[in-house]
Amino acid sequence: MDFNFSPEDEAFRQEVRSWLENNLPEWHKREVLDYMLDESGDWKRRLEWHKKMHAAGWVGISWPKEYGGRGATPIQQLIYQQELARVNAPEIVNGLGIMLVGPTLIHWGTEEQKKRYVPKILSADEIWCQGYSEPGSGSDVASLQTRAVEEGDYFIINGQKVWTSDAHHADMCILLTRTDPSAPKHKGISYILVDMHSPGVTVRPLVQITGAANFNEVFFEDVKVPKKNLVGEKNQGWQVAITTLMFERSGIGGGRDMMAAVDELRALAKSLPRNGGTAWDDTDVRQKIIQLACDAAAIKYTGYRQITRRLKGLPPGPEGSVLKLGVSELNLRIGKFAMELLGPYSQMEYNAPLAKDRGRWSYRMLAARALTIAGGTSEIQHNIIGERVLGLPKG
Repeated sequence: MDFNFSPEDEAFRQEVRSWLENNLPEWHKREVLDYMLDESGDWKRRLEWHKKMHAAGWVGISWPKEYGGRGATPIQQLIYQQELARVNAPEIVNGLGIMLVGPTLIHWGTEEQKKRYVPKILSADEIWCQGYSEPGSGSDVASLQTRAVEEGDYFIINGQKVWTSDAHHADMCILLTRTDPSAPKHKGISYILVDMHSPGVTVRPLVQITGAANFNEVFFEDVKVPKKNLVGEKNQGWQVAITTLMFERSGIGGGRDMMAAVDELRALAKSLPRNGGTAWDDTDVRQKIIQLACDAAAIKYTGYRQITRRLKGLPPGPEGSVLKLGVSELNLRIGKFAMELLGPYSQMEYNAPLAKDRGRWSYRMLAARALTIAGGTSEIQHNIIGERVLGLPKG
């Protein structure tokens, strides 16, 4: 295994690094925003950042050139993610559109759908959300009850979705709805593009334990959607939905450099007074953080294994579920250990006057549980790995 990068790839790294160093916004240098924080000014600043990156050609770099991307190789995509993580760059605003919707439409959409939607996904002129989960279905997405009934050239949609990220900002939604109630639950589902500004669509933000409100419940009451917004075949939407889920799981797991979070944890330990020194001077603390670093390295090289398969032209392997599970669970363990290090200070909320590190670690701990649910719960990932990879019997 050769972990060295070619001269061409190193030149690409320097191109990315130079652009980031010259264009990273001043507000981000002063104040690093935390994962899933959704303050009012945060969205506007991230939208400006997205459009700046898009104008320079740094959004959707893995997309084919004919759809506005750079056609970047898997190695270049890895380098791109590494450089974003190195400077902890702000997140773009249309992450779901870039990670899920665009690639799904490029694969399944009609030419009319691609021309209509794909360019505006890249530019963030239209923000997208994902209408999968429902109050009664949870991780069993195929048990959904939202209905779409044909009426002339339209579908009439009624139902409810929940935990819909960014729905309060969204212009469009990829919606799973049942079009044949008599079919088995994985059949009779259709994948439809819905305008979130349509009459009958109601969005209600849900306040999370962090105090942020970037999840939502969405209600559809007699919403008219043109039939041309159907992606793939009617009643065959489960195939399209699985494509989207694969992009989601590989995106959540494959694009995160967990070593950066471990480095921040080490810096926290070095800043906390303990027994005349710092927490870092404690052998047990160092041992625990080094173990987390080993876990982060294992995730990194598992990601390299996934890239190797792609370079060889092989189909995706089990690494997607392994990475998704590994990243979300390691993120949770890092948050838990930060709470142990902080002791009583861990009880102070984000931005509390006396909080250590502005209370960022307390916020991260509360937010960390979300990654174990989003994109397929840890329990679902365990089942996939156990049954489909290891061949274990169903319990």
